[in-house]
Amino acid sequence: MASVSFQNVQKAFGSTKVIHGIDFEIEGGEFMVLVGPSGCGKSTLLRMLAGLEEISDGTIAIDGKVVNDIESKDRDIAMVFQSYALYPHMTVAENMGFSLRLRRAEASLVAERVAQAAKILNLGPYLQRYPRELSGGQRQRVAMGRAIVRDPKVFLFDEPLSNLDAKLRVAMRSEIKALHQRLGTTTVYVTHDQVEAMTMADRIVVMQDGRVEQIGSPLALYDRPANLFVGQFIGSPAMNVVHGTLRRDGGAAHVEAEGGVRWPLNGQGGADGQPVVYGVRPEHLALAGADAPVQAEVIVVEPTGAETELLVQVGGTPITVVLHGRTQVQPGDRIGLDIETAAVHLFDAQTQLAQHAA
Repeated sequence: MASVSFQNVQKAFGSTKVIHGIDFEIEGGEFMVLVGPSGCGKSTLLRMLAGLEEISDGTIAIDGKVVNDIESKDRDIAMVFQSYALYPHMTVAENMGFSLRLRRAEASLVAERVAQAAKILNLGPYLQRYPRELSGGQRQRVAMGRAIVRDPKVFLFDEPLSNLDAKLRVAMRSEIKALHQRLGTTTVYVTHDQVEAMTMADRIVVMQDGRVEQIGSPLALYDRPANLFVGQFIGSPAMNVVHGTLRRDGGAAHVEAEGGVRWPLNGQGGADGQPVVYGVRPEHLALAGADAPVQAEVIVVEPTGAETELLVQVGGTPITVVLHGRTQVQPGDRIGLDIETAAVHLFDAQTQLAQHAA
């Protein structure tokens, strides 16, 4: 199991700098997910690790060996692309064994490796089919099989599920995670979908504008985001945010927002009178009575069966509420909101950094 190291890695296209001095380590056998919005630099970073993009500055090491000047084919990595990249004139077995045949491996070894990968991925019945005869999920498994056959030190995945429908994406997420648990190979996975990142990763690197915003386990990022960007990016539906002013009255504290609404706090840091951003996730809100300090008007009700999502208006601010089960609430109703104050996040309005309790 190989480790991967990024040290002050930078990338510029002409005068435009897109990666700004990235530093982090990936442990051997770890499943690391790079996540962020389009254009944040995650795919560029993966391509530099793969040797498909030159590094402008800094070093990348695989298993302790700097690979800046080593060609892609000699880095002992295998990459699974978004587009599958299968040869249409080759069968599944020929596609999976192609890289070994390029290396002039013995035919018996190629057949053995292909058979092993096909067994792992349940592709045995499809080995003599052509890509055009497969579904999208089967094609993606073939692309994964081609990577497995190489037995690399590191697997690289570049948004491999983007072309699949929603149901198949969920199934393939489970397959890729189960594959990693079975093989134990170091894996670097790029996605813009934070649900993929949360459900698959051992650790997540959240990126924005070519910089790392925060690195941590999925639940660590969910529970303690370092800044407002991470707080809003991690979690689905996204965190509700309200701009206001922190008020402290003895031992009690609240955020005073538009319309005079007082949003309660419980132990969050910050100074009296400080401009802040109040963050609360939709699942940390519940229905309450008319005496609740936060009152709202229901705008939209979206039942999904197991849950009901409400869009409500609080003092001019749209707020999303996720309720477990079903509700009789209708658009136009006035409701109170109960807030799980221990799960509230507070951010400095200027720096956007989290204000944790002292």
